[in-house]
Amino acid sequence: MGDSLTDPKSHGGKYLDYLRQHCPESTFISFGKGADMVNQMRRRFQSQVLAPVPVAGKSHYTDVIIFGGVNDLYSDLTAHRTVEKISADLSAMYQMSRDRGIRVVAITVSPWGGFKRYHNDRRQAATLRLSEFIFEQQRQQQVDFVVDTVPLLSCGDPEHLCPAMAKPFRDGLHFGPKGHEILGAALLKTAFQNCR
Repeated sequence: MGDSLTDPKSHGGKYLDYLRQHCPESTFISFGKGADMVNQMRRRFQSQVLAPVPVAGKSHYTDVIIFGGVNDLYSDLTAHRTVEKISADLSAMYQMSRDRGIRVVAITVSPWGGFKRYHNDRRQAATLRLSEFIFEQQRQQQVDFVVDTVPLLSCGDPEHLCPAMAKPFRDGLHFGPKGHEILGAALLKTAFQNCR
């Protein structure tokens, strides 16, 4: 579940391709939608991921990867999205998953300081607060795994994507095939080591 970084229509979601290659007997479905904020993801999550189509009384899905928040962070003024609201929507998706026996893999917001039109110190501080919230969910056992994108996709400056990870994109927000490969490898190592 995610935004443009997970949406194949926006050249996102290639980290799932990595998982598909290394877990050939497993199925990975993208529910990414470009420009979505987390409250919009939450609505889609209920209707698309948790739709009432039971398989022996259980969800179709064993695991869910939730990766979002950046669109909310730069919509703090236009859509009044606060860290508290983002956290509440993420928490709801985490809890709905756990209630159905689905393992939760949470991904932190990736570096976006190069998205200069929208990034500023206040929004960076909010980004750090949101990341800390996500880490806290793992400490409280509300999520099963957390993958931190910052050390994976930055190189020296935690606010910015490493140029090698960003190519061919230049907007400072979206990362390219190399970044997706790195993220996919981290997901495999962290949460899907025993996949088939």
